[in-house]
Amino acid sequence: MNAGKLRDARILLYSRCIEEEHPEILRELRDGRVALSVCLTEEHINDVGFKLSTILMMARPREISVLTMDGSPHCIQLHFAAQQSRRLTGAEIEIHHYVIEKGKVYEVDGATIRTARHLSEVQKLRSLTKTL
Repeated sequence: MNAGKLRDARILLYSRCIEEEHPEILRELRDGRVALSVCLTEEHINDVGFKLSTILMMARPREISVLTMDGSPHCIQLHFAAQQSRRLTGAEIEIHHYVIEKGKVYEVDGATIRTARHLSEVQKLRSLTKTL
């Protein structure tokens, strides 16, 4: 990857399957961004996280948007990797998280991504909503 085109760029990191399943959404969200695809059924999360951390340190992009399919146990890791890379590098970068569910794009905030990593917190939230 050429760090030059990533320097101060707006990056779209997306699940490769979106190219086939939702090309119109991909066209819309990649506009004005450097688009990078990944498939976490083919590439290990550790490799992706290492590459992403290197990009944050060396290229210092302006922002990263992550676009995945909602409900995929593989795709969700891409959101985790982006958050973890920012945390590990100390990069002060804005990260936007998007998921596609039934052809519609939803923006998800970073706190929700963090909560999704902690199943005990998800369980507590579910228990709270059952009592309301």
